[in-house]
Amino acid sequence: MPDTLAAEAPETPGVIARTECRSCGRGELAVFLSLGDMPLPDALVQPEQVAAPEPRYPLDVAFCPNCSLVQILQDVSPEQLFVDNYLYFSSFSTGLLRHSAEHAGALIAERGLGSDSLVVEVASNDGYLLRNFLEAGVPVLGIDPAPQQAAAAAALGVPTLTEFFDADLARRLRSEGKRADVIVANNVMAHTPTLNSFVEGVQILLADDGIATIENTYVKDLVDGCEFDTIYHEHFCYFSCTAVDALARRHGLYLNGVEHFPSLQGGTLRWRLGTRAAQSRSVSEYLEAERLSGLTGVEYYREFGSRVKWIRTELRELLASLRADGKSIAAYGAAAKGSTLVNFVGIGPETVDYVVDRNVHKHGLLMPGTLLPIRDPSVLLETMPDFLLLLAWNYKDEIAEQQAEYLRRGGRFIVPVPRPEIL
Repeated sequence: MPDTLAAEAPETPGVIARTECRSCGRGELAVFLSLGDMPLPDALVQPEQVAAPEPRYPLDVAFCPNCSLVQILQDVSPEQLFVDNYLYFSSFSTGLLRHSAEHAGALIAERGLGSDSLVVEVASNDGYLLRNFLEAGVPVLGIDPAPQQAAAAAALGVPTLTEFFDADLARRLRSEGKRADVIVANNVMAHTPTLNSFVEGVQILLADDGIATIENTYVKDLVDGCEFDTIYHEHFCYFSCTAVDALARRHGLYLNGVEHFPSLQGGTLRWRLGTRAAQSRSVSEYLEAERLSGLTGVEYYREFGSRVKWIRTELRELLASLRADGKSIAAYGAAAKGSTLVNFVGIGPETVDYVVDRNVHKHGLLMPGTLLPIRDPSVLLETMPDFLLLLAWNYKDEIAEQQAEYLRRGGRFIVPVPRPEIL
């Protein structure tokens, strides 16, 4: 797999190629994985558009030896990623709803939030989390640039700004007298190309004794579990505690706490930031563990790149063998990670008949790149494919509950990572 320094690359229309770290600004980024030219992961295709050419963009992943941030080297405009093509609605995940309700309840109790407080959520999506605060009488403000999701939140009574969050927006809100007692930013810090402006905005908007809780995929879980499908153009960065600590300090914030949710999104960390230092023991423990595990050096990531190539080969051979035996295969999960997996591995209609997804907004569309049709999960019991490839493997247990009847009738799951296997 590649192991080179980022250098000036040929220009691709619609893409900005980076050679300097998004966090510390240093050069000499070490490329350790190239996924090739990929379609935008959420640019689902209308049936009448199948003959039109699909834009594809290079996707290279690099490590910064100065601040330990893992990042992609290509920027596609946020408008293309999160406004024009974005159909992700958080409320379709039962597990995520439960996780969010527990988080909100804990913050209300711990911080003593009430009618004179303000909770701001960045990337508030369809209001799935903030509605828990509203039900407890706590004022909220959602911020999300995706128009359909913002409209869904507003319909629930969640006031929402349909904008991208950055330092300029934070200054404007502060000039209007808004200071957040709590800022929640789940699965969004990785989605911003202007990383420093994002964190500066958190610092500006926080009340003096406020806290920010930020959740994202943990890069150690990603690497150890070989979760390469978590890498796509919407995810500009992949964080360790070491990288978050350096980033926070650059903007007058302190990393004061770390929580691990190993079963959420393939492994998620929640970082707690504040304007005052109040570091829990969890922070020093994580920083030391990352140093000892090698997360602060490029060798750790080089080995990951080699394993990704092995998974592609193994999964191709497994699926080809099943098809050669006359077995039928469908897939579950038309999300961005599924797009990365099917396009990188090369899984098309000759291998998989269709993809199912609970998100009704995606039904009748086709997966980008491979043009696999997306259907309602009810079709599984109608057609009974022999195998179901879990593109949404991170929700394996939830899918097993939903598809208990499919499994009872003899259907079987294929889990692609950390190694392809049949369950």
